[in-house]
Amino acid sequence: MEKIRVISIERLDLDFEPHAWDWADRNRAAIDAHFAKAVERQPLLWNGRVLLLHRYQIEEGLFRGTYFETDFASFLAWRDFGFPDASTANCFAMAALRSGDGAYLLGRMAAHTANAGKIYFPSGTPDPSDLRNGVVDLERSVLRELAEETGLEFGDVTLGQRWHVVIDGTRIAMMRPSVSRSLAEQLKNQIRVYLQLQRNPEFTDIVVVRSSSDVTAEMPGFVRAYLEYVWSSVS
Repeated sequence: MEKIRVISIERLDLDFEPHAWDWADRNRAAIDAHFAKAVERQPLLWNGRVLLLHRYQIEEGLFRGTYFETDFASFLAWRDFGFPDASTANCFAMAALRSGDGAYLLGRMAAHTANAGKIYFPSGTPDPSDLRNGVVDLERSVLRELAEETGLEFGDVTLGQRWHVVIDGTRIAMMRPSVSRSLAEQLKNQIRVYLQLQRNPEFTDIVVVRSSSDVTAEMPGFVRAYLEYVWSSVS
């Protein structure tokens, strides 16, 4: 298995163009059947539109890539079938939320989500609302997901100047440091209050991570790799 890589970059140059996803076209029947079964288990799944990456390159301090649009059912099947089309990548933004006393805060995904039980930073697959004049705005995606999943707004955090690109095969997590002035326990309680007020929150609880002893198997490999990277960078 290819080792997960973490690369610090300064800028993103992400555009959009129409693109026929041959894999999805060839496997339409299997995709539809898979999604129908998924909805039986999780009725709140919605077959909306999402953006996936179909080419990218990394230069000095720059990540350049091109997205295309597809349906969530195709994305979900491609993921659940083991990413059979290696020419496509799920490139998504994550708010690497950190408290004023240096702890990281992640959320446990709710049972109605496609990642039920996993522990993630606030994140989501880009969608057409992240397009601005042909450009995919992942900073907008970070702020949207942060607000939707935790209730924290732009003024509640300070975004880092750089991105950390975590490449885990066909999954590319764009980590944006998002620092709150609040202490970890205060921030956790604030987010918990927000979650209790939501009808179908994405997170069921907030997990505070201060060191490697707090890392668990419910955190995907790319999340664990990012945490190891930032901790090693400050040691």
